[in-house]
This record gives sequence, structure tokens and C-alpha cells, in this order.
Amino acid sequence: MSDSPRRLFRLPAAVLLTALGVSGIVGCSFTDDDGARPVPTPSAQVAEVCRALHQRLPRTVDGLDRSEDGPDSDFAADWGDPAVQLRCGVPRPELLTPGGAHYNPTAEGVEVNGVLWLLEKQEDGFRFTTTGRKAFVEVTVPGKYAPETGALTEFADAVKKTVPTEL
Repeated sequence: MSDSPRRLFRLPAAVLLTALGVSGIVGCSFTDDDGARPVPTPSAQVAEVCRALHQRLPRTVDGLDRSEDGPDSDFAADWGDPAVQLRCGVPRPELLTPGGAHYNPTAEGVEVNGVLWLLEKQEDGFRFTTTGRKAFVEVTVPGKYAPETGALTEFADAVKKTVPTEL
């Protein structure tokens, strides 16, 4: 039972996802055929935040090793196959962009270990994007790793320490 503390962190988020029923949240896919997502090109200020985050990213996420074949960038990283993908410095999600075609100020989210995430159901898994922070960090988790929120526990400390909240 050495992993029981981790289960305590994973269970509430998994229960929340089930309780929310992720009703009506279907995100657009930005992947190409090999599943790779483009590396973001953030502003200089956001790039500085992303570089700090990159230095604190874990070697493993939910038991998956960091990919040596992943993007060679301070703004993106992959773990496992299929990959759990993190991208820092992505644009504001369309669901949170006033005036956007899919703007939804009541879009559902989840809090995992003190970090707020917008959740968007994908064809296979979920895309999570931080909210209320000076840089948008996106994590895409394939359905193979359900409950998909388990991976977010691995990123919480790094995000809290390096990506300031908006005032």
C-alpha cells in the first residue's frame, strides 16, 4: 500500500470527472497523423516562464518515462507512447476567448493539487489547459491512461512554482 497517498490525489479528480460527466465538452483536435502537436511560439515574457517550467518538469509522469524522441524545445515535452504531451505558451483556449465561436465562460474545469485546469474531451482522452495563470500550459492525455487527471498530479508542483497566477 505504498502508493496509497497517490491514489488519494487521483481519486478526487477522477470522481470529479465522472460526476461532471464532461457534458458537451468536445475539443478540436490539433494533432496531425503522428499525434505530434506543434511547438508553441510564446511571447518573450511567457517564454521565460515556460523555460522555468521546463527545468522543473518530472522525468516520469504517471509511471511514463520522458521521451527522448519528443520535441527538442523548452516549450514542449512528451512522456510515454502514446504520448502524454505538455506544451507551454499555447494561446488562450477558444472556450475562454470572448467573442470566439466556441466561447463558453461556464466551461467545466477541475482543480488538481491547487492548479486549475480547463478540461476538454478529445476523440481519445482529454486536453487540459491551465487557467488563471500568466502562461497557458496544455497537457493532452490519451484515454489509455484513464483516469486522465492522474497525470496532472505530476505537473502541479512544477506549475505552481514557475507559472505565476494572474492577479
